[in-house]
Amino acid sequence: MNWNRFKDYYLPIEQLEFSLDISRMSFDDKFLSRMEPRMQKAFASMDELEKGSIANPDEKRMVGHYWLRNAELAPSTEIKTEITQTLKHIKDFAKKIHSGEIKGDPGAFKNLLVIGIGGSALGPQFVGQALGSPKTNKLKPYFFDNTDPDGFDTVLEALEGELGQTLVIVISKSGATPETRNGMIEAEKAYSKAGLNFGRHTVAITGKNSKLDNFAKENKWLDSFPLWDWVGGRTSELAAVGLLPAALQGIDIDGMLEGAKEMDEVTRSHITKENPAALLALMWYYATDGKGAKDMVVLPYKERLGLFSKYLQQLVMESLGKEKDLSGKIVHQGIAVYGNKGSTDQHAYVQQLREGVNNFFVTFIEVLKDREGPSPEIDPQTTSGDYLQAFLLGTRDALSENDRDSITITIDKVSPYTVGALIALYERAVGLYASLINVNAYHQPGVEAGKKAAADTLELKDKILNYLHKNLNKQFQASEIADAIGSAERTEIVYKILDHLASNSEKQIAKTSKKPFDKSRFGLVPKN
Repeated sequence: MNWNRFKDYYLPIEQLEFSLDISRMSFDDKFLSRMEPRMQKAFASMDELEKGSIANPDEKRMVGHYWLRNAELAPSTEIKTEITQTLKHIKDFAKKIHSGEIKGDPGAFKNLLVIGIGGSALGPQFVGQALGSPKTNKLKPYFFDNTDPDGFDTVLEALEGELGQTLVIVISKSGATPETRNGMIEAEKAYSKAGLNFGRHTVAITGKNSKLDNFAKENKWLDSFPLWDWVGGRTSELAAVGLLPAALQGIDIDGMLEGAKEMDEVTRSHITKENPAALLALMWYYATDGKGAKDMVVLPYKERLGLFSKYLQQLVMESLGKEKDLSGKIVHQGIAVYGNKGSTDQHAYVQQLREGVNNFFVTFIEVLKDREGPSPEIDPQTTSGDYLQAFLLGTRDALSENDRDSITITIDKVSPYTVGALIALYERAVGLYASLINVNAYHQPGVEAGKKAAADTLELKDKILNYLHKNLNKQFQASEIADAIGSAERTEIVYKILDHLASNSEKQIAKTSKKPFDKSRFGLVPKN
């Protein structure tokens, strides 16, 4: 490393309270010029996207999350009006909740339960941790972000005695997402058990006339907010999906939108060296050889940004992990993302990063402002924040000494403005990188394949139970049941399903263990 290279490849953008340093990536000085024609093509593709071109040919959808922070760019008056009216609706609703004009059965709301999956939970969780605090939260947030019964119980135990003062948000574009539906039903049953009307405590964020929208209307829920088909789940944090929970928590959503809007303006530039999203995309291309050859390790040195790597994991991997490119050629693209936070990671996996397999590149995220107010000295002239920066800079140097590539993003402080800017930065970088490698960042056929396989497994479970119901008080090996229901080719899955059923008493499946395990027998034993 030297000062001249740093000056060449350090990009400060003062109006964004942001800078990007790519000088510790080991590309040669001609790399950017070699990539310039491809970068200009990516810029042109992005321009068309923002004008409303069809970006998701599978579903004939536009992709317009950029319009959410600047409705003037929307391709129609109708969309512009919907965006502005929804933002006003969010603010008005949050104000009524905070004032107690809208309240639960026992009194004013003080908790918030968000029920969603993927982007419908990761975005609100990240923002809630980054910008909320026990001192400033107007509603304390909780999440159902899985279909794990034990997870439901843990949250419901924390809310015991306070469900009537807990506002629920159910988020699903279609209303058919299994994890979200399951969470909604579990919550509804908990409210009913507590003698409470679920609908009087619940709002929906969903597509117009979806299953969820119709269910909410039929059951007289408090309100409903739109989730448009041109907003994907992983890019929905600045739609109602993220803005409503944030507003209810008491977070400045206008600040988030402003930060995203101004980052969008900077990253629309076709001058590559002045565009931080373009430089990020190019560094990803360089590090991975445009083929996902290395992992992206995201290390924010800030407690509040601890969930940022998890948020980016979905944004990057769901957008870029594709079997085929735009021409239909099999390419198996993607970039694996992981990370936690500094300096915790120094005691976790930095040892391997420095001395192990060189199959990664790091993005350090530095926050200049340590805390609100002054910090006490830990040592003479040294605070705990000085230590945190020293660990960041020291780790970065230690990696560079061993030829490990890294990028550094610096923001002045964690604020609604800078969080909005970071979200917009990575959304744009993902789109530009997708153009560089010629894949569609805005569909997810692999996710749909997983949902289909899960549905097939549930159908198989029903066949197993039906067979056992017809053969009460008899026990069978898994292979015998698989043969009997015409699923011999799925005997392994039959065994796994039976093992799970036998571990849950309400299923009334008994297991007689044998050695070897495949001789174990299963049968339905009805209650007396």
